[in-house]
Amino acid sequence: MASLIRHPKDFWTGIIFVCFGLAAVYIGQDYQMGTAGRMGPAYFPTILGTLLALIGAAAVIRGLIRPGEAIGKFHLKNLALVLAAVILFGVLMRGAGLVPAVLAVVLVSAYASPKFSWGPTLLIAAGLAVFSVLVFVKLLGLPLPILGPWLGF
Repeated sequence: MASLIRHPKDFWTGIIFVCFGLAAVYIGQDYQMGTAGRMGPAYFPTILGTLLALIGAAAVIRGLIRPGEAIGKFHLKNLALVLAAVILFGVLMRGAGLVPAVLAVVLVSAYASPKFSWGPTLLIAAGLAVFSVLVFVKLLGLPLPILGPWLGF
């Protein structure tokens, strides 16, 4: 018996997008919407959530129409490494500062890749750290510590 889902990757990706999009719209209902010229706190999550849900609906429909490959093996170790990198960024941001936090998130999350190599990863991490300092601290003026109190600064 043939399955109704012809492209499982697109279908389940679409379902996840629809769920996250509708959750953002639902959560945004408790806040004031505002207008396009004077946005309230609900404006961004509502618009973005709606767009995400529409993209997800398109992916679900495409998963029902277009044939495709099955979902591959679920790599739990890689998922745990990426999640740990995000949590580590949050922990390091306040105490160690922006540069160590960016270096840590790039190095730990890159280690999840089967193509991981120290040389290119260190170059990317250093480049992203410099880019983050330039954009967020210098250009946008956000009060982020470049190096935090844990490092004696």
